[in-house]
Parts: sequence; structure tokens; C-alpha cells
Amino acid sequence: MTTRRSFLKNSVALTAGASLLTACATEQKPAPTPLMRSTTPKIISTWNHGIPANNEAWRILQTGGTALDAVEGGVMVVEADPESMSVGYGGLPDRDGNVTLDACIMDHLGNAGAVCFLQHIMHPIAVARKVMEDTPHVMLAGEGALKFALEKGFPKENLLTEAAKKAWEEWLINAEYKPTANWENHDTIGMIAQDKLGNICGSCTTSGMAYKIHGRVGDSPIIGAGLYVDNEVGAAVSTGNGELMMKTLGSFLIVEFMRQGITPQAACEAAVDRIAKKYETKDMQVGYLAMDIAGTVGAYALHPGFNYAHTLSGDTTLIDSPSREPWA
Repeated sequence: MTTRRSFLKNSVALTAGASLLTACATEQKPAPTPLMRSTTPKIISTWNHGIPANNEAWRILQTGGTALDAVEGGVMVVEADPESMSVGYGGLPDRDGNVTLDACIMDHLGNAGAVCFLQHIMHPIAVARKVMEDTPHVMLAGEGALKFALEKGFPKENLLTEAAKKAWEEWLINAEYKPTANWENHDTIGMIAQDKLGNICGSCTTSGMAYKIHGRVGDSPIIGAGLYVDNEVGAAVSTGNGELMMKTLGSFLIVEFMRQGITPQAACEAAVDRIAKKYETKDMQVGYLAMDIAGTVGAYALHPGFNYAHTLSGDTTLIDSPSREPWA
């Protein structure tokens, strides 16, 4: 029989035990040392088409623009480049011959905007910013996104270039559909910029996987998958096979690792390792790029071949990322 005295005695013991466990947990996991926020402007972006994008973003920063202006204007250079067959105008179409675009953007306040399955608009990143700033929503899709863009004054254009059309027609001969991304000729641009106030913003834009099923959307417009920004911690962007990033929310995961005090490099490696341990990745590429508020950069990929553009003091260099596994 439980008496009042024994009940109180047990309660005190349980409370003391819980306090001890809490104290032990606190002792085992000390709070990470806060980082000193950098106020030196810097820009990073995925792949070699990040070089002209970074140069434009740097120009914007040097003429009074914010990090948000920089990540928008920088990737617009690639969206408008017909030679870049993975982003915007000139992007390789889906299996039905349609160029469909995805993009997202995040500012230093945690606001976000995105568009997916958008057709006929050259600059989806600019539409994504309008979604963020002019609507109560985060994402618009398909016909709704197109209608919104046209209402905002964006011109309707044919985005299928002759080169992309020819490549699609050659693909149609066999029409072999393999839902894997080939980093050598088709991928996203993701960009992170830090301005002179130390604020970090990010963007991500793509025409998606070549010859995909009509309507397919990848990770690029998904907040937490293709891009995530937290101005108290840092930011991360992803590139490669979007399905893998969507299944693991890798960009969000990296930022959360950094919040725990893990370096950007170790955080990128941990996110790639998680994918490699859970999924078959022999023919798939995944690359992550991250920067914390101190301006420290990390990059890591599943396989060799991923590189990124890094701009500091106006100098832009292309850097090869380390990787986890060789190509089989």
C-alpha cells in the first residue's frame, strides 16, 4: 500500500533523478561557442557557371545592393544564358519537349519564395522573389505561377532554343528515360551571398532533370531541400539528383548541423553520408555547398566532379569539391 510519506519520498527521488540526467546531458553536450559574424562580403555558387553569376553578384554588392539583390541578380545571368542547358533559357526540356523551371529564394529574415513547374518565363528566380515579397505564400506552381508572373509584368517567351530542341529530338530516337542526373551536362545553380552587414541570403534555380516526366519537380524550389538559410547560423544549397535531396531535406539538415557547432565542411559530409547509407547512389551525383555566418565554406559531393565558384575581395576562383566515393 502506498502511503503519503512513501509517495512523497518516491516523487523526490524521481525529481532528483531527472535533474541528475538533465545535468549529465548538459555536461555531455555543451552549447556551441557562438561564431563571430563576418562583415566581409563573399559569394559562393555551384558549378562553373557560378563564375559569371558570382561576378555579377559581386558587382551588385559593390554598388550598394544587399545579399538578397546579389543572389537574385547573380543567378539571373545563368538563367538568361542559352549556352547553359541546365538553367532557364536554353535548358533541356522534359520528355514532351517543354522547358519547365523551378526556383526559390530566401532572405536573411527567414522569408522565402518559390515557383515550380513554371513555363515561358526566363527568370523564375525573380518571380520567386515576387512571390516572397508580394504574396502571403511561399510557393506558386504551374499555370498559377505563370499567371502571377504575367500579372507582374514578366514577358512570356519561348525558352526552347534550337540547340536544346536538337538534343531532345536526338533523345527521342530511343526515348530511354532514366531518372538520374548527370552532373557533366545538366544541373542547378545555387548561390549563397553575405553582404557588408553580415547578412546571408540564398537562391536556387534550374530547368530540372533533362527529359523528365512532364510535371516533375525537383529539390531546387523546395525550402529545406534545395536551399535553406538561417541568418543566425548560415546557409546551404544542393545540386544533383533532386529526389535524394527531397527525401533527406539535406540543406536544412546541414544548417541544423552547423547550429550544433559542426563546421560547414563536416556538416556537408554528414549530409552526403546520410544519403549514401540510405540509398543506391552508384549513378547519381549529389553535391552540397554551405557557408556559416563567420564566412567559413564547406563543400562535399557523392562522387568526383562537383565544383563551386568562390568570390572574395572581387576575385572569383573555381574550386573542386572533395567527394565520398569514386565513380564506379
